[in-house]
Amino acid sequence: MEVAVERFRPGRPDSHEAMEALQAEIASAAVFEDTVEDTPSDVRSGEALVAGIDQAFLDDRAVSAVVVLRGGEVIARESAVTPLSMPYVPGLLAFREGEPIVAALEALDVEPDLLVFDGSGRIHYREAGIATHVGVCFDVPAIGVAKGLLCGRPRAPTDSLEAGEYVPIEADDSMTAPEGTVIGYAYQSRQYPDSTRINPLYISPGHRLSARTALECVIACGGEYKLPPPTRLADRYADELKADV
Repeated sequence: MEVAVERFRPGRPDSHEAMEALQAEIASAAVFEDTVEDTPSDVRSGEALVAGIDQAFLDDRAVSAVVVLRGGEVIARESAVTPLSMPYVPGLLAFREGEPIVAALEALDVEPDLLVFDGSGRIHYREAGIATHVGVCFDVPAIGVAKGLLCGRPRAPTDSLEAGEYVPIEADDSMTAPEGTVIGYAYQSRQYPDSTRINPLYISPGHRLSARTALECVIACGGEYKLPPPTRLADRYADELKADV
């Protein structure tokens, strides 16, 4: 893959203010509407190349893993290891962890139709989570699948959802998006039949997809576990790489 917009390549600007200013540019460049027809259908039918991206950490290094699926078949894997140049700061994840992700994606010899990240997209204070940052950088449709809610407000309770149920997440006053805008969904991918509850996933568009289509794409990925197969396999690959490193 090739980076489409070099000025958005993740790095570390001089200050938090500069990072936030760059995120504002990225959010302005992001498209939170559908630009590709039938994306969920292509994912469901196995026609789309879907890349899952996840990371593991070792000392002061990030180990980034990319696994590309066509249907249920792994057709490509790539990775990269780079130093972490700054501590974790909520809302600035891409500046800490984006470099190895971009390096791993650049090493791919296939062109994914969809990027699925372990992290947020539009569900972000400045609408520029890591899925948005990297999605805009490559100008490829992207989705954030987060395990926790960074910001925004569910329109209904999410602590008793059954498998397959979902609740819209709307922007709140901590965000740059207009308050009340649907920026993603809480999605209960799996649930135990007994009293042990599984928390939902928080799905949001990163780039070139609407919130609803991002949800439909994750549902179309299917799978037997909480995480969709692309990010679950990327998580497993990242752990393997960490052990090797």
